[in-house]
Amino acid sequence: MIASPAEYARLVREVLALIAAEDVEPLVPELLALGDMLDDHWGWEGRKVVDALRAADHGFRARLVHALAGRYHELQDGSVARRRIVHLLNALRSEEVIEGQSQDTRAALISLASEQEVQYEPQQLIRLAELELAEGRELPGDFVALIRRSQVMLWNGASVLGPLAARLTSPVVNPGEAWSDRALTDLAGLGEDWLRLVAHAATATAARPSAKWEREGRALIDGIGPDDVRARLLPWLGLVGRPRTRPLLASHYSANPNDTFDPYNANVLRGLTWLLSFLPADAGTARTLGALVETALRKVPGVGPVNPKVANAGVLALARLDGEAALAELARLATRVTYKGTLKPLNTALDARAEAMGLSREEIEELAVPAYGLTDVGRAEHRFGDATAVLEVRGSKALLTWRNAAGKPVKTVPAPIRRDHADELKELKAAVKDIDKMLSAQTERLDRQFLARRVWPYATWRERYLDHPLVGTLARRLLWTVDGQTAGYAEGELRTLTDDPVREGHEVRLWHPVGHEPAGIVAWRDWLERHGITQPFKQAHREVYLLTDAERTTGTYSNRFAAHFLRQHQFHSLAAIRGWRNKLRLCVDDEAPPATRDLPQWGLRAEYWIEGDGQDYGVDTTESGSYLRLRTDQVRFYPIDAPQNSAHCYHGEYRMWLREGAAPVDPLTLEAIPPLVLSEVLRDVDLFVGVASVGNDPTWQDGGPDGRFREYWTSYGFGELNQSAETRRLLLDRLIPRLAIADRCTLEGRFLHVKGERHTYKIHLGSGNILMTPDDRYLCIVPKSNGGAPQPGYLPYEGDRMLAVILSKAMMLADDTTITDPTILSQL
Repeated sequence: MIASPAEYARLVREVLALIAAEDVEPLVPELLALGDMLDDHWGWEGRKVVDALRAADHGFRARLVHALAGRYHELQDGSVARRRIVHLLNALRSEEVIEGQSQDTRAALISLASEQEVQYEPQQLIRLAELELAEGRELPGDFVALIRRSQVMLWNGASVLGPLAARLTSPVVNPGEAWSDRALTDLAGLGEDWLRLVAHAATATAARPSAKWEREGRALIDGIGPDDVRARLLPWLGLVGRPRTRPLLASHYSANPNDTFDPYNANVLRGLTWLLSFLPADAGTARTLGALVETALRKVPGVGPVNPKVANAGVLALARLDGEAALAELARLATRVTYKGTLKPLNTALDARAEAMGLSREEIEELAVPAYGLTDVGRAEHRFGDATAVLEVRGSKALLTWRNAAGKPVKTVPAPIRRDHADELKELKAAVKDIDKMLSAQTERLDRQFLARRVWPYATWRERYLDHPLVGTLARRLLWTVDGQTAGYAEGELRTLTDDPVREGHEVRLWHPVGHEPAGIVAWRDWLERHGITQPFKQAHREVYLLTDAERTTGTYSNRFAAHFLRQHQFHSLAAIRGWRNKLRLCVDDEAPPATRDLPQWGLRAEYWIEGDGQDYGVDTTESGSYLRLRTDQVRFYPIDAPQNSAHCYHGEYRMWLREGAAPVDPLTLEAIPPLVLSEVLRDVDLFVGVASVGNDPTWQDGGPDGRFREYWTSYGFGELNQSAETRRLLLDRLIPRLAIADRCTLEGRFLHVKGERHTYKIHLGSGNILMTPDDRYLCIVPKSNGGAPQPGYLPYEGDRMLAVILSKAMMLADDTTITDPTILSQL
């Protein structure tokens, strides 16, 4: 941006003088300096200079273009200066001076242009292409890729660039992406049938294949052979999402193009997924399509999902494939995908399968879980000659180990197995990855079952849960209610609290602590510990949220989680994972409904009222205008069919939008909400606050922008414990005596006190923030994103990251004389 009016005026005078003198060599660095000062806004602040350049002699402008192109290729790849030259050439409308350039200069301009994602002055592309083609030269693949991308991305691209792009049939896909480069390498050694197949895939511009498109695709597949098509396509698709092999220049006006898919290649990918759906069902195909859906939905800042069209094509292909593997991928994705535009076709596909089989959606999701080769619950052995592969599920992960002919464990895969059984080994390793993904998906599905009101016949439940080779590894670590009696699995059988076996029954439900006496809940916690069972999520230790006196007073709403400041995008992701619907708040004059969770089994709708915080664009928002933070308000309940509430995105009261003639619907009293529903909904909201609150950020001791969150950060980071932190406190009370640092740790109120050699430290049990004695100075330790605490031995449940953070900090601070991190040492 402009440093000062005087400096800007001086530089403009110098540049105009050099233009008048037609002195190219010193003009180039001055133009780049001016571009840096203007931040490339040539069409606004730099208009006087641009007009002077456009009015200059044709020969001078040709020399300047030649010099700028030469300078471009002297600069480091991806440098800001390269971007400056591209913006300047675009402002100059350099197509007017292309005519007089040598072939070498045109080649340099083509190379320069090819590093852009899109060319907003398409006449430059057309003229460069025409001159090269007229002289019999083939256009470089990167330049063809730019023409195609510009055709797809420009509003008038089809009409302006369409005729030229139609002439450019080679390369058949745009180079520059890992998968497309691999495809082009393979295609170079294959016949015309393959080129026609991929060219056909490139015409997949609709939401689904037409009957004509499918007929042509099937005919092309038949000409090659279905097995050969699959053998080529799956490795290509497996590379989708890898970093670009030829990075494009990043623009400061839009998202980084290196984080997204080439838009032309995205159409090819869509077509290739459709072609796979025409092949016979195959586990590898389903696995690859499922991975492609997740890759295409990866979030990119300023963009959102990478490419929902490719993701939706993958879902469509899975929906068309028969067999267990495709159904399993659909069911797994339904638990993982949060993007509404893809979740809708996923749900449609699963609902269609359920209807076709005469089953409920819940039953389809249960039956869709494969065994992945497991023959017993959580275990399988595979013989390969003299060696044995042992596949076991331990906790939430699958583990593959090997034994030699003597039955002794070996650390690595035996060489004869790698040599003689490469395909089987590849499938076995793929099964390990599939099991890990499905275990995560099934854990999330089971954790959402508490409000599903599911009741299973005993025999059906044993088949689909307790004795299922994969789901059984989770179900056997949970508590269940069999004909009204609580039971858990231990020592090979389902057992009561007194360890009596339960071998028959009629109805089974998933156990929840609501409605049980505290003594009984504690007894089951002791039972789990006695049998060494770590639950896949909090169940016996699950927080129970009872109605408070304050909520009885307010009647129809809870303020328990009001007045918090949450990171909007983290909240948005968490809400989607927990089954809530939410709309991102933008800093615009618009309205949005609250975050809502529909509870159809109960005829209820839960609402969490939120609004955007702040109005300083760029400080309180992302570059795309979405708020960085939210302010929270009430939790309410309505009948599920009640009209929707909405409020302005950053201020104003919520009000109910009514259709003509419709009457308003009052919120339900909290006392009328079933205790299980109230507890689970408030637990969700507590999770949102506990994870997404800015008070959890150890680097925010300065209070964030302008310090305006300092009071909130302090009150949250060191204040009263919420329900989940209270649960953590109870667990730490049992864990600390087993730790190697037990003699240095005490629990006092809201803190875990850790005695080091330098200081005594107080770790808050809710936020993990730390104070140091004697004057309660703040100590900032930022936990590693993938770091875990040294395991203290038995833990009763998985999934509490804050517990791991607190234990990790405690271990470090108890031995504070060995700390070497300079950022921590400087605070001690």
